[in-house]
Amino acid sequence: MTVHVTSPSPSLPPPVSSSGVIGWLRENLFSSVINSIFTLIGLYLIYRLVPPVISWALFQADWVGTTRDACTSDGACWVFVGVRLKQFLLGFYPSSEYWRVITAFSLIGALVAWLLIDRTPKKGLVGAFTIFVYPVIAYYLFYGGRFGLPVVETYKWGGLMLTLILATTGMFFAFPIGIILALGRRSSMPIAKSISVVFIEFWRGVPLITVLFMSSVMLPMFIPEEMQIDKLLRAMIGIVFFQSAYMAEVVRGGLQAIPRGQTEAAEALGLSYWKCMVFVILPQALKLVIPGIVNTFIALFKDTTLVLIIGLFDLLAVVQTAFADPKWLGFSVEGYVFVASVYWVACFSMSRYSQHLEKKLDTGHAR
Repeated sequence: MTVHVTSPSPSLPPPVSSSGVIGWLRENLFSSVINSIFTLIGLYLIYRLVPPVISWALFQADWVGTTRDACTSDGACWVFVGVRLKQFLLGFYPSSEYWRVITAFSLIGALVAWLLIDRTPKKGLVGAFTIFVYPVIAYYLFYGGRFGLPVVETYKWGGLMLTLILATTGMFFAFPIGIILALGRRSSMPIAKSISVVFIEFWRGVPLITVLFMSSVMLPMFIPEEMQIDKLLRAMIGIVFFQSAYMAEVVRGGLQAIPRGQTEAAEALGLSYWKCMVFVILPQALKLVIPGIVNTFIALFKDTTLVLIIGLFDLLAVVQTAFADPKWLGFSVEGYVFVASVYWVACFSMSRYSQHLEKKLDTGHAR
């Protein structure tokens, strides 16, 4: 008896309606009647709103010129932003000293790039230089007073320069202070725990605008007249304390997510409390709360606009000041669009890098 063995038929390709572009549209945009209705409404709104905005901002806009007379079309007048760009970026810093600010930011940009690129060598040495040496260099470049550099008072600082200084300083100091406060709140020592709880709850219970107002107006009333603290320094201290309280709660959430067995295993190996925290617990906890940490940094970056109430002119305040120039009345929309674009690019970059960091450190718990 002869047995005929037939080879299996080749697999058929999936239906066109469930794969490719058509399949993606059916699954994501037209999966039900309600989703189809909302999709059509969204497409209509995009059709009505996006083309006019693009036309106003790009195709009908005026880009070149030195006076408002160059703005002759019905589109955006980016000439206003171009003429005022240096002031928007550096505030009222003397133009003859611009090179100092450019040098300081170029140096920190190079250092950060060195630390972020995976294959660069000697990251530990570069990181130590960034933490301990660069702040001293930046201070003398910005403020002067040494090495033949003239003093530039802080009331002349402004624009994007001041925004970045406030944000980076707040992030730099709020992160370690927040970690210490989070550890203190979980400590078994009553005094350390009480101090941490009182600090965190106090600073979280008041708005930042109140903190800035108190640091600028009320604090000088309680210190001797011969002891003068710079307004910018007072604002920095208030921002650091305020953000460190929020950072502490973010870190505490990560600490609570670590199983007790991790601590017990480290103690069984003979590790001290600080070694256990530094080498075992904190690396795991901080990886878990990367989104929360970056969210706190983004909030801090945007909250720097509140320093206007104490007479410091950050990016938004400098742009608003330019609106009062009689030569450029009526171009507030362009100014606000420029500010929004700068903040969006900065915040979106931090968000994307946090996602990259999550993937790199494998913070997920997928089994």
